[in-house]
Amino acid sequence: MYRLLFSLVLRHLDPERIHHLTVRALALLSVLPVVRKLLHRALAPRDPALRVSAFGVHFPSPFGLAAGFDKDAACAEALSALGFGHVEVGTVTAHAQPGNPRPRLFRVIGERAVINRMGFNNAGAVAAARRLRRTRGVPAIVGVNIGKTKVVPESEAADDYVTSAKELAPLADYLVVNVSSPNTPGLRNLQAVELLRPLLAAVKQVADSTPRRTPLLVKIAPDLADDDIDAVADLALELGLDGIIATNTTIKHSGETGGLSGRPLKARSVEVLRRLRGRVGDRLTLVSVGGVENVDDVWERLLAGATLVQGYTGMIYGGPLWAHTLHRDLSRRLKRHGVKSVTEVIGRTAA
Repeated sequence: MYRLLFSLVLRHLDPERIHHLTVRALALLSVLPVVRKLLHRALAPRDPALRVSAFGVHFPSPFGLAAGFDKDAACAEALSALGFGHVEVGTVTAHAQPGNPRPRLFRVIGERAVINRMGFNNAGAVAAARRLRRTRGVPAIVGVNIGKTKVVPESEAADDYVTSAKELAPLADYLVVNVSSPNTPGLRNLQAVELLRPLLAAVKQVADSTPRRTPLLVKIAPDLADDDIDAVADLALELGLDGIIATNTTIKHSGETGGLSGRPLKARSVEVLRRLRGRVGDRLTLVSVGGVENVDDVWERLLAGATLVQGYTGMIYGGPLWAHTLHRDLSRRLKRHGVKSVTEVIGRTAA
């Protein structure tokens, strides 16, 4: 049904408008407790074999929604009710900002991909914190992804991230430092170790000071050279980070200016994951994102060493039951292979 709706209607409408309408509908669902609980009962992952633990947090499944969809923490509960094992909100910046001029979101239907140059449009850390303080009506693991405010110079980036962390770290199940979006000028420069070290150290001090010690991860780009990937991995170990998310969108494409996500990113995302696993082993939690469309993709990432897997673009083409279907297929695959827990699969083919 969704494929028909997408083919006949949605593909012809402005993608950002559709996105905003979807978020508003889900935000409404988040304040309708009866409907939300019914959906959660029907669609959320319940197979005990899917449960995983990472950095002290217990996840109902390894598969969740990547940052970029729920930028302002407006509908995390509704997304959890649709079947995602965790929801990463953001990217949130310390100060509200409108993002880049429109149009800034483009479908690449033939490649099942999306190009965006949104530019961290969001209402700011204080607004996101206000929403995150609401009591969760259904179980939901919510990570918060933070980035640099566009007008803040590179020399003040650490202070800007710290401002966001102070607001959001106490309310997050885990915190992510995003230094890898291609749509904020100069942001990817912060992936250089000499700039990244003081930034991560400052944010980690905030995360460590929360009552529960909020786990801290860093999100990297697929376009980093292999030596730079190794350097970031070594830095994460040195600073005692909890994990690395790999990868963000790529700028290596021939379409509209912006970051490309979806199927074309698949091969490089897996390549980066395998390199990270070879560098850090199981000392860090690895979260794989980029080109995840179906159970085969999730299975491949788990075997390669990812504890958690995320998707986003796949939902645009797969529809609202995408996560539920993927979890159903993953449960069936575990049973077919005689595997009692998904944790037995993680890293099985890692070098």
